Amino acid sequence: MAQHSSEITHRSVPSPGGRIHLVERGTGPLVLLVHGFPESWYSWRHQLPVLAAAGYRAVAIDVRGYGRSSKPAAAHAYRMLDLVEDNVAVVRALSEESAVVVGHDWGATVAAYSALLRPEVFRSVGLLSVPYTPRGGPRPTSVFARMGGDEEFYVSYFQEPGRAEAEIEPDVRGWLAGFYAALSADTMPAADAPDPHFVSRGGTLRDRFPVGRLPGWLSERDLDFYAAEFERTGLTGALNRYRNMDRDWEDLAAFDGAPVPQPSLFVGGALDASTTWLADAIRAYPDTLPGLVSSHVLDGCGHWIQQERPAEVNRILTDWLAALPR
Repeated sequence: MAQHSSEITHRSVPSPGGRIHLVERGTGPLVLLVHGFPESWYSWRHQLPVLAAAGYRAVAIDVRGYGRSSKPAAAHAYRMLDLVEDNVAVVRALSEESAVVVGHDWGATVAAYSALLRPEVFRSVGLLSVPYTPRGGPRPTSVFARMGGDEEFYVSYFQEPGRAEAEIEPDVRGWLAGFYAALSADTMPAADAPDPHFVSRGGTLRDRFPVGRLPGWLSERDLDFYAAEFERTGLTGALNRYRNMDRDWEDLAAFDGAPVPQPSLFVGGALDASTTWLADAIRAYPDTLPGLVSSHVLDGCGHWIQQERPAEVNRILTDWLAALPR
Protein backbone atom coordinates (compact mmCIF):
# COMPACT_ATOMS: atom_id res chain seq x y z
CA MET A 1 0.00 0.00 0.00
CA ALA A 2 1.72 3.20 -1.17
CA GLN A 3 0.79 6.67 0.01
CA HIS A 4 2.05 9.68 -1.97
CA SER A 5 2.54 13.14 -0.49
CA SER A 6 4.67 16.06 -1.73
CA GLU A 7 6.73 13.83 -3.98
CA ILE A 8 7.60 11.27 -1.35
CA THR A 9 6.05 7.84 -1.18
CA HIS A 10 5.31 6.02 2.07
CA ARG A 11 4.95 2.26 1.89
CA SER A 12 5.46 -0.89 3.92
CA VAL A 13 7.28 -3.90 2.50
CA PRO A 14 7.59 -7.46 3.81
CA SER A 15 10.58 -8.28 6.00
CA PRO A 16 11.68 -11.24 8.15
CA GLY A 17 10.26 -9.50 11.24
CA GLY A 18 6.93 -8.60 9.60
CA ARG A 19 7.16 -5.34 7.66
CA ILE A 20 9.43 -2.34 7.22
CA HIS A 21 7.97 1.12 6.65
CA LEU A 22 9.94 3.25 4.21
CA VAL A 23 9.83 6.66 2.61
CA GLU A 24 11.02 6.95 -0.98
CA ARG A 25 11.87 9.83 -3.28
CA GLY A 26 13.46 9.97 -6.72
CA THR A 27 14.62 7.46 -9.32
CA GLY A 28 18.03 6.04 -10.15
CA PRO A 29 20.54 3.93 -8.21
CA LEU A 30 19.17 2.95 -4.81
CA VAL A 31 20.54 4.70 -1.70
CA LEU A 32 19.21 3.12 1.51
CA LEU A 33 19.23 5.43 4.56
CA VAL A 34 19.24 3.84 8.04
CA HIS A 35 18.61 5.97 11.16
CA GLY A 36 19.87 5.58 14.71
CA PHE A 37 18.60 6.02 18.29
CA PRO A 38 16.16 7.57 19.10
CA GLU A 39 15.11 8.66 15.62
CA SER A 40 13.12 7.61 12.54
CA TRP A 41 13.06 7.87 8.75
CA TYR A 42 12.38 11.58 9.43
CA SER A 43 16.04 12.03 10.42
CA TRP A 44 16.79 11.98 6.66
CA ARG A 45 14.23 14.64 5.70
CA HIS A 46 16.99 16.99 4.49
CA GLN A 47 18.74 14.29 2.44
CA LEU A 48 15.78 12.74 0.60
CA PRO A 49 15.04 15.67 -1.76
CA VAL A 50 18.72 16.42 -2.42
CA LEU A 51 19.60 12.81 -3.24
CA ALA A 52 16.53 12.55 -5.47
CA ALA A 53 17.50 15.74 -7.29
CA ALA A 54 21.00 14.32 -7.81
CA GLY A 55 19.57 11.30 -9.64
CA TYR A 56 19.19 8.67 -6.92
CA ARG A 57 16.34 6.59 -5.57
CA ALA A 58 16.58 7.71 -1.94
CA VAL A 59 14.84 5.41 0.55
CA ALA A 60 14.75 6.05 4.31
CA ILE A 61 13.43 3.28 6.53
CA ASP A 62 11.97 3.03 9.99
CA VAL A 63 14.28 0.45 11.54
CA ARG A 64 12.60 -2.59 13.11
CA GLY A 65 11.06 -1.50 16.42
CA TYR A 66 10.53 2.11 15.32
CA GLY A 67 7.76 4.14 13.73
CA ARG A 68 5.45 2.20 11.45
CA SER A 69 7.73 -0.83 11.11
CA SER A 70 7.02 -4.09 12.93
CA LYS A 71 8.00 -4.42 16.57
CA PRO A 72 8.61 -8.08 17.43
CA ALA A 73 8.03 -8.82 21.11
CA ALA A 74 11.17 -10.90 21.72
CA ALA A 75 14.25 -8.93 22.76
CA HIS A 76 16.50 -11.21 20.69
CA ALA A 77 14.60 -10.19 17.53
CA TYR A 78 16.70 -7.00 17.42
CA ARG A 79 20.07 -8.67 16.88
CA MET A 80 22.35 -7.33 14.16
CA LEU A 81 21.82 -10.37 11.92
CA ASP A 82 18.08 -9.63 11.81
CA LEU A 83 18.52 -5.94 11.06
CA VAL A 84 20.88 -6.76 8.18
CA GLU A 85 18.29 -9.12 6.73
CA ASP A 86 15.64 -6.40 7.03
CA ASN A 87 17.85 -4.18 4.86
CA VAL A 88 18.26 -6.96 2.31
CA ALA A 89 14.48 -7.49 2.30
CA VAL A 90 13.91 -3.80 1.55
CA VAL A 91 16.29 -3.90 -1.42
CA ARG A 92 14.58 -7.02 -2.79
CA ALA A 93 11.07 -5.63 -2.19
CA LEU A 94 12.03 -2.58 -4.25
CA SER A 95 13.04 -4.94 -7.11
CA GLU A 96 16.67 -3.84 -6.90
CA GLU A 97 19.77 -6.01 -7.13
CA SER A 98 22.03 -3.81 -5.03
CA ALA A 99 22.18 -0.58 -3.06
CA VAL A 100 24.44 1.94 -1.44
CA VAL A 101 23.71 1.86 2.30
CA VAL A 102 24.21 4.93 4.50
CA GLY A 103 23.61 4.92 8.24
CA HIS A 104 23.74 7.29 11.20
CA ASP A 105 24.48 6.32 14.83
CA TRP A 106 23.27 2.72 15.31
CA GLY A 107 22.29 2.88 11.66
CA ALA A 108 25.97 3.35 10.79
CA THR A 109 26.83 0.11 12.57
CA VAL A 110 23.91 -1.66 10.89
CA ALA A 111 25.08 -0.27 7.53
CA ALA A 112 28.66 -1.45 8.10
CA TYR A 113 27.53 -4.97 8.98
CA SER A 114 25.10 -5.01 6.08
CA ALA A 115 28.07 -4.37 3.78
CA LEU A 116 30.26 -6.90 5.61
CA LEU A 117 27.70 -9.73 5.73
CA ARG A 118 25.94 -9.13 2.41
CA PRO A 119 28.54 -7.63 0.02
CA GLU A 120 26.60 -8.91 -3.01
CA VAL A 121 23.73 -6.58 -2.05
CA PHE A 122 25.49 -3.56 -0.53
CA ARG A 123 28.12 -2.30 -2.92
CA SER A 124 29.26 0.68 -0.86
CA VAL A 125 28.68 2.07 2.61
CA GLY A 126 28.48 5.52 4.22
CA LEU A 127 28.87 5.94 7.98
CA LEU A 128 27.71 9.05 9.85
CA SER A 129 28.78 9.85 13.43
CA VAL A 130 29.75 6.33 14.55
CA PRO A 131 33.01 4.92 13.11
CA TYR A 132 33.32 1.31 12.00
CA THR A 133 34.85 -0.78 14.76
CA PRO A 134 35.36 -4.44 13.82
CA ARG A 135 34.00 -7.11 16.12
CA GLY A 136 36.59 -8.08 18.73
CA GLY A 137 37.80 -7.72 22.27
CA PRO A 138 35.94 -8.71 25.44
CA ARG A 139 32.20 -9.14 25.83
CA PRO A 140 30.68 -5.66 25.29
CA THR A 141 28.65 -5.43 28.50
CA SER A 142 31.76 -6.24 30.54
CA VAL A 143 33.59 -3.37 28.83
CA PHE A 144 30.76 -0.89 29.47
CA ALA A 145 30.44 -2.01 33.10
CA ARG A 146 34.03 -0.90 33.73
CA MET A 147 33.46 2.60 32.36
CA GLY A 148 32.65 5.59 34.51
CA GLY A 149 33.88 4.48 37.92
CA ASP A 150 31.11 5.26 40.41
CA GLU A 151 28.82 6.30 37.55
CA GLU A 152 26.98 4.08 35.10
CA PHE A 153 27.50 4.31 31.35
CA TYR A 154 24.26 4.87 29.43
CA VAL A 155 24.61 1.60 27.46
CA SER A 156 24.76 -0.31 30.75
CA TYR A 157 21.78 1.70 32.01
CA PHE A 158 19.81 0.63 28.94
CA GLN A 159 20.43 -3.11 29.45
CA GLU A 160 17.73 -4.00 31.97
CA PRO A 161 14.32 -4.32 30.26
CA GLY A 162 11.89 -1.67 31.49
CA ARG A 163 14.38 0.46 33.40
CA ALA A 164 15.05 3.18 30.82
CA GLU A 165 11.45 2.93 29.61
CA ALA A 166 10.31 3.91 33.12
CA GLU A 167 12.39 7.09 32.86
CA ILE A 168 11.44 8.03 29.30
CA GLU A 169 7.86 7.02 28.65
CA PRO A 170 6.04 9.21 31.22
CA ASP A 171 7.38 12.29 29.33
CA VAL A 172 8.59 11.20 25.92
CA ARG A 173 8.64 14.68 24.42
CA GLY A 174 10.56 16.25 27.29
CA TRP A 175 13.06 13.39 27.44
CA LEU A 176 13.72 13.48 23.70
CA ALA A 177 14.18 17.26 23.79
CA GLY A 178 16.79 16.89 26.52
CA PHE A 179 18.55 13.96 24.88
CA TYR A 180 18.80 15.70 21.51
CA ALA A 181 20.02 18.90 23.21
CA ALA A 182 22.62 17.03 25.27
CA LEU A 183 24.39 15.79 22.12
CA SER A 184 23.95 18.89 19.90
CA ALA A 185 26.80 21.33 19.36
CA ASP A 186 24.83 24.45 20.32
CA THR A 187 23.15 23.09 23.46
CA MET A 188 25.43 20.37 24.88
CA PRO A 189 26.66 20.77 28.48
CA ALA A 190 29.97 22.53 28.99
CA ALA A 191 33.09 20.36 28.94
CA ASP A 192 33.45 20.66 32.72
CA ALA A 193 29.79 19.78 33.42
CA PRO A 194 28.70 16.24 34.38
CA ASP A 195 28.78 14.03 31.28
CA PRO A 196 25.25 13.24 30.00
CA HIS A 197 26.46 9.83 28.75
CA PHE A 198 26.65 8.66 32.38
CA VAL A 199 24.14 8.19 35.20
CA SER A 200 24.80 8.87 38.87
CA ARG A 201 24.04 5.94 41.15
CA GLY A 202 20.31 6.02 41.80
CA GLY A 203 19.82 8.80 39.25
CA THR A 204 18.50 9.04 35.71
CA LEU A 205 19.99 10.10 32.41
CA ARG A 206 17.78 13.18 32.16
CA ASP A 207 19.25 14.58 35.39
CA ARG A 208 22.12 15.86 33.19
CA PHE A 209 20.17 16.98 30.14
CA PRO A 210 19.97 20.68 29.21
CA VAL A 211 16.54 22.15 29.96
CA GLY A 212 14.53 24.86 28.26
CA ARG A 213 16.32 25.28 24.93
CA LEU A 214 16.00 23.26 21.75
CA PRO A 215 19.04 22.88 19.50
CA GLY A 216 18.97 25.05 16.40
CA TRP A 217 18.32 22.11 14.06
CA LEU A 218 15.21 20.94 15.97
CA SER A 219 11.97 22.88 15.56
CA GLU A 220 8.95 22.38 17.80
CA ARG A 221 7.29 20.69 14.82
CA ASP A 222 10.25 18.30 14.39
CA LEU A 223 10.15 17.43 18.08
CA ASP A 224 6.39 16.87 17.83
CA PHE A 225 6.96 14.36 15.03
CA TYR A 226 9.56 12.34 16.95
CA ALA A 227 7.57 12.48 20.18
CA ALA A 228 4.37 11.32 18.51
CA GLU A 229 6.15 8.31 17.00
CA PHE A 230 7.58 7.17 20.34
CA GLU A 231 4.42 7.97 22.30
CA ARG A 232 2.66 5.57 19.96
CA THR A 233 5.27 2.81 19.87
CA GLY A 234 6.99 3.08 23.24
CA LEU A 235 10.77 2.82 23.53
CA THR A 236 11.31 -0.91 24.04
CA GLY A 237 11.90 -1.76 20.37
CA ALA A 238 14.48 1.00 20.08
CA LEU A 239 16.22 0.10 23.35
CA ASN A 240 16.34 -3.60 22.42
CA ARG A 241 19.15 -2.77 19.99
CA TYR A 242 21.39 -2.04 22.99
CA ARG A 243 20.21 -5.24 24.67
CA ASN A 244 21.65 -7.36 21.86
CA MET A 245 25.26 -6.20 21.95
CA ASP A 246 26.51 -9.36 23.65
CA ARG A 247 24.38 -11.50 21.34
CA ASP A 248 25.88 -9.71 18.32
CA TRP A 249 29.37 -10.30 19.73
CA GLU A 250 28.57 -14.04 19.84
CA ASP A 251 26.78 -14.14 16.47
CA LEU A 252 29.60 -12.36 14.65
CA ALA A 253 32.54 -14.27 16.11
CA ALA A 254 33.50 -15.54 12.65
CA PHE A 255 34.00 -11.91 11.55
CA ASP A 256 36.43 -10.96 14.32
CA GLY A 257 38.58 -8.07 13.10
CA ALA A 258 37.09 -8.22 9.60
CA PRO A 259 37.55 -5.18 7.34
CA VAL A 260 34.76 -3.78 5.18
CA PRO A 261 36.36 -3.62 1.71
CA GLN A 262 33.68 -1.79 -0.30
CA PRO A 263 34.02 1.89 -1.21
CA SER A 264 33.17 3.74 2.00
CA LEU A 265 32.65 7.17 3.53
CA PHE A 266 32.85 8.50 7.09
CA VAL A 267 31.48 11.82 8.37
CA GLY A 268 31.66 12.69 12.07
CA GLY A 269 31.20 15.72 14.29
CA ALA A 270 34.24 17.13 16.08
CA LEU A 271 32.19 17.70 19.27
CA ASP A 272 30.54 14.25 19.20
CA ALA A 273 31.69 11.74 21.80
CA SER A 274 31.15 8.99 19.19
CA THR A 275 33.97 10.58 17.19
CA THR A 276 36.31 11.56 20.02
CA TRP A 277 36.02 8.36 22.07
CA LEU A 278 36.51 6.25 18.95
CA ALA A 279 39.40 8.28 17.52
CA ASP A 280 41.50 5.08 17.43
CA ALA A 281 38.86 3.45 15.22
CA ILE A 282 39.11 6.36 12.78
CA ARG A 283 42.91 6.10 12.74
CA ALA A 284 42.56 2.37 11.96
CA TYR A 285 40.55 2.99 8.77
CA PRO A 286 43.45 2.10 6.41
CA ASP A 287 43.10 -1.45 7.80
CA THR A 288 39.40 -1.62 8.70
CA LEU A 289 37.96 0.35 5.75
CA PRO A 290 40.48 -0.31 2.96
CA GLY A 291 38.01 1.04 0.39
CA LEU A 292 37.61 4.39 2.19
CA VAL A 293 37.01 7.14 -0.38
CA SER A 294 36.92 10.06 2.08
CA SER A 295 36.69 10.79 5.79
CA HIS A 296 35.44 14.06 7.26
CA VAL A 297 35.21 15.43 10.81
CA LEU A 298 33.08 18.60 10.83
CA ASP A 299 34.30 21.33 13.18
CA GLY A 300 31.77 22.59 15.70
CA CYS A 301 29.31 19.78 14.98
CA GLY A 302 27.63 17.44 17.45
CA HIS A 303 26.04 14.01 17.07
CA TRP A 304 22.94 14.65 14.93
CA ILE A 305 25.13 15.38 11.98
CA GLN A 306 22.81 15.19 8.97
CA GLN A 307 20.29 17.37 10.81
CA GLU A 308 22.77 19.79 12.40
CA ARG A 309 24.72 20.35 9.17
CA PRO A 310 22.44 19.24 6.32
CA ALA A 311 23.98 21.32 3.51
CA GLU A 312 27.51 20.17 4.30
CA VAL A 313 26.52 16.52 4.73
CA ASN A 314 24.46 16.62 1.52
CA ARG A 315 27.43 17.97 -0.43
CA ILE A 316 29.75 15.30 1.00
CA LEU A 317 27.21 12.54 0.28
CA THR A 318 26.48 13.61 -3.29
CA ASP A 319 30.19 14.09 -4.10
CA TRP A 320 30.95 10.62 -2.73
CA LEU A 321 28.04 8.99 -4.55
CA ALA A 322 29.05 10.64 -7.83
CA ALA A 323 32.55 9.18 -7.52
CA LEU A 324 31.32 5.60 -6.97
CA PRO A 325 31.38 3.10 -9.82
CA ARG A 326 27.86 2.60 -11.13
